Amino acid sequence: MRPRLMVRGACLRCRLGLEWRDRSSAPHRAGTGHKKEKGRRIVIRRSHLLAGVSILAVALTVAGRAAELERVEFVGMDAPKTAAEMSRMYTTAQVRYVYADGSERLVPLAYDTLYTNLDRVGTNPYEAGRLYDANGMGLVDPYGRPVIAETPDGTTLHLVPGAPTGPNGDALAYHIVHWEYDWLLSNGANARKTKGWYPRMPMAMNVNTIAQDRGSGRLTAIEQRNVDFASVGGLWIPCNASLTPWNTHLAGEEDYDLFNRRKVDKSVRGLTEVYFGNARNANPYNYGYPVEVAVGPDGRTAPTKHYSMGRGSWEVATVMPDGRTAYYGDDGRYTGLFMYVADRAGSLSAGTLYAAKWEQQSAENGGTAKLVWIRLGHAADWEVAEMMKEERFSSTESTIFEFFDPPGVPKLAEDADEAAKAAHAAAVEAREKAIAAALADGFKAIQAGTKKPEYVRLRPGKEKAAAFLETRRYAAWLGASTEFNKMEGVAVDPEGRTVFIAMSRIEGGMVENDGGPQDDVRLPKNGAGGVYALRAGGGVSDSEGNPIDSEWVAAVMEGVPQLMGRDLAEPDALGNRSDPDLIAEPDNLAFSRATRTLFIGEDSGRHTNNFLWAFNVDTGALARLASGPAGAELTGLSIVENWNGHAYITTNYQHPTEGLAKRKMDEDLKAELLARIDPFVAGVGYFGPLPALSDGTTRMASSE
Repeated sequence: MRPRLMVRGACLRCRLGLEWRDRSSAPHRAGTGHKKEKGRRIVIRRSHLLAGVSILAVALTVAGRAAELERVEFVGMDAPKTAAEMSRMYTTAQVRYVYADGSERLVPLAYDTLYTNLDRVGTNPYEAGRLYDANGMGLVDPYGRPVIAETPDGTTLHLVPGAPTGPNGDALAYHIVHWEYDWLLSNGANARKTKGWYPRMPMAMNVNTIAQDRGSGRLTAIEQRNVDFASVGGLWIPCNASLTPWNTHLAGEEDYDLFNRRKVDKSVRGLTEVYFGNARNANPYNYGYPVEVAVGPDGRTAPTKHYSMGRGSWEVATVMPDGRTAYYGDDGRYTGLFMYVADRAGSLSAGTLYAAKWEQQSAENGGTAKLVWIRLGHAADWEVAEMMKEERFSSTESTIFEFFDPPGVPKLAEDADEAAKAAHAAAVEAREKAIAAALADGFKAIQAGTKKPEYVRLRPGKEKAAAFLETRRYAAWLGASTEFNKMEGVAVDPEGRTVFIAMSRIEGGMVENDGGPQDDVRLPKNGAGGVYALRAGGGVSDSEGNPIDSEWVAAVMEGVPQLMGRDLAEPDALGNRSDPDLIAEPDNLAFSRATRTLFIGEDSGRHTNNFLWAFNVDTGALARLASGPAGAELTGLSIVENWNGHAYITTNYQHPTEGLAKRKMDEDLKAELLARIDPFVAGVGYFGPLPALSDGTTRMASSE
């Protein structure tokens, strides 16, 4: 069963961080840790007790320094080794501030949990991670218990002109967090694997009102609302997020199922039956887009799905400093690299979509390639919305592509007799002949998001529909490279004109001679993955010789040598399958312009504890900043360089203990970790407050 509900106090002094109490309880003195009352755990937050460790809040306003800040350096920590360290958000890292007069200041990094998925924040009647239907009613699982996600993910912080201040003058901001998927049912079973339940659920997004303490800079969540997605048909697997140059939240719908002919029918039922309550049928073509959410001065939100940006398994879309060009992380197997160029700056409602062809130059350090951009098409959101009304896709119907399914070949037993071998050979020959006939009839072999190749033929007149509703398949049809594997976060270094993209695992289609219909990407396998740098500029033409109207077109893609992981031949005693002193399976990326630092969060099954890293792009220095609870992914990474003299690194953790029970490691340590970590509890929080990372005006950064 789920653990007891944790309730955050709603009194004003509690909300503003002075003390915490439950509405029904008498006031209590702050700083006393956890107190049990009437069968519930009341969370008291003055001393910030987290897993038995006091969180230190160190703040220094820029105005309080006479000397100019010259640079900021991150001083790393060793990997955690004990169960106490491995079972929580853990850090002993420091931040060094160096000033022009030669003085220095070392500030310890510390993590603060704003709330967990089980908490109720402000006047929200439901738990923070609660999932909703189209009418805003909380969902229940097969056992009549609340459906509460354990997967906080993309996070952005917004300063909105005209927003109110707190009652005591504290600054307020809006903080958007979305929940990626439901991992566990209330009985602890894996939701996706439970017979009779839904493999996917409609997901949720919160907008929180955050108060910043005027003195310490500490943040407190004082109010929370659910973002209503009924107007756009609900929200589907929202993964990472970025902050646009015009201060909106841009999330990625990570469509793993609805493009797959063998999964679409069962998965779309979770939307039709659970979200819409059978009042309407969900259309799979309505999901898998970048989702923009604007927040107003009063905290109210307006979501928009940008259909003209194309449909895929978008980890995130990140807009470049020009306000027009965007790059995507296309998550999953056999995926592509995509670029969008909007018609005008500050609006993603219409533009041109491109897919890249990888022309390999080297296989070293993750590979180096020239990128050739293939134009898929131009559209406005409204045009694609109209196409969605006409097009259909299911296990038995496809109005954009025709599919040819070659005859199967029975598996040959090891002890098969001669007759069985002859029958098997005949079946293989029949399959090969059928495929050859289909190819001669205009079908093409592609592999675009699927485990095995598909044989497809574009229906006449469907080019535009294919570009925006079947984006990855159409890219493969036109010859773009769809061999990437687990492409994740995207961040940009504006001064260096470099786009960074995480590749969680360099395997599958990226390996030389992988057996697929393409072999553009030909690299040695590296399960630990790595980070790539895309060098961008202007004056670039597409594959047809037509100029691309952007100064942010990547012409070269190359692995960053210091950011390539390394697998171990055997797991170490702590269960690590990749070198713990290097990154493994990078996921979230964020860039700080002020410190010239790329921040990297892991989603790694190869590290028992996922790490947060800081990489200085100028010096090449790599520092481990923190680790999450064993089995937990670090998500929601964004950088706030300067808000009223304070800096923050937002970081969440999701699905703690995932994969831990089956991990090869010291059994006593494993048992202690499983006893210490509650898999139902996932946290939303930040590292800080820190002294500002930059002098001058307020600066927010998520992807750049």
